[in-house]
Amino acid sequence: MSRLKRVDADQMIEESRFVVDATTLAGAAAIVEDVRLRGEAAVREHSQRFGDLSPDDPIILERRHLDAALAEVGPSIRGLLERVAGRIETFSREQRSCLVDLDTPVLGGRAGHRWLPVTTAGAYAPGGRYPLPSSVLMTVIPARVAGVDQVWVASPRPTSVTLAAAAIAGADGLLAIGGAQAIAALAFGVFGPPSDVVVGPGNRWVTAAKKHLYGEIGIDGLAGPSEIAVVADATADPRLVAADLLAQAEHDPEALPILVTDVPSLIPEVERILSTELDTLPTAAIAGPALDGGYAVAVSDMDEAVGLCDRIAPEHLALHVEDPDAIAGLFTSYGSLFVGEGSAEVFADYGAGPNHVLPTDGGARFQSGLSVMTFLKAPTWLMLDDPAATAEDAARLARLEGLEAHARAAELRM
Repeated sequence: MSRLKRVDADQMIEESRFVVDATTLAGAAAIVEDVRLRGEAAVREHSQRFGDLSPDDPIILERRHLDAALAEVGPSIRGLLERVAGRIETFSREQRSCLVDLDTPVLGGRAGHRWLPVTTAGAYAPGGRYPLPSSVLMTVIPARVAGVDQVWVASPRPTSVTLAAAAIAGADGLLAIGGAQAIAALAFGVFGPPSDVVVGPGNRWVTAAKKHLYGEIGIDGLAGPSEIAVVADATADPRLVAADLLAQAEHDPEALPILVTDVPSLIPEVERILSTELDTLPTAAIAGPALDGGYAVAVSDMDEAVGLCDRIAPEHLALHVEDPDAIAGLFTSYGSLFVGEGSAEVFADYGAGPNHVLPTDGGARFQSGLSVMTFLKAPTWLMLDDPAATAEDAARLARLEGLEAHARAAELRM
């Protein structure tokens, strides 16, 4: 059975998708502005309307509630969460260690920058189709490693494992709400400190709310449904190719699985396995439509595969090829790269180290995924012991631009 649409490279690029539609953007903006105006009453009203809250349900779960959930989940789940959290924290600390303050000579003195954390952050974790405690770990831990003072989570209908994950990650508290109203509540500080940055994956309402607020707050990016591009050659194991495609397909009926190969005969073999696996997959009702909306692209060689993937800029890029190290460095646009068939994307999803909150819809052409750097800023500084050394040039350039007060301010230092 044919599951993936056969297209050439140009056709697939032409069928590019938008993160959110205009109707959702307008609806989310209305909710955000209602929360800005009416605060808690608006948050509760919209949360009840969307089924995230009952009238008597609490919205705020403080740190003691998170600790209580952690105590109740049992040693096996606690151990699992702590191991995964430890790997995420280790990777985040290594990333942070690469970022050094700058102090360098300039004409007349010195200049540089400092890496400083934001003060507050909000972290969204989905709780709809699949509650994702892993996303709590992925969003809160890098913020803590960066040095953020206050980190609050929002997640609708949180499970005990989600609450336990928030405790282990170091969250200050959790808002049991979702959607655009949750993003607004985090941004405006309806139940706590207003967030300088709001991060985390979510549905189209979450993404639309983040887009509406961007510029007023910082965000990690605009994430649409999950994507994976698997690049495969004649040595690829079709079972592993199918497994990686399915793992992303089961996220969402609108997820985008893509197979790129220079062996056209591999495509029907992978599709046969996909159909067989779907027969026993509990999430087949979700994965099936995603596969039907996915693509299979036959390319002439690996050079063409590299060019195509850089144009797509997929969220996840998996290399199922004979010598993945030889071509890994040729790719330049992807959210995260998985080098070799043993490096399954699922390992990054569940805490091998790198973050699983990544750009989609071509966003990897110009941005990176969530990391400790998302919560840091690098303001510059200047200290001139001899301002006269540069004052004449500053004054002349200011006058070329018609800014006389600038020129006079410079000349006073000559």
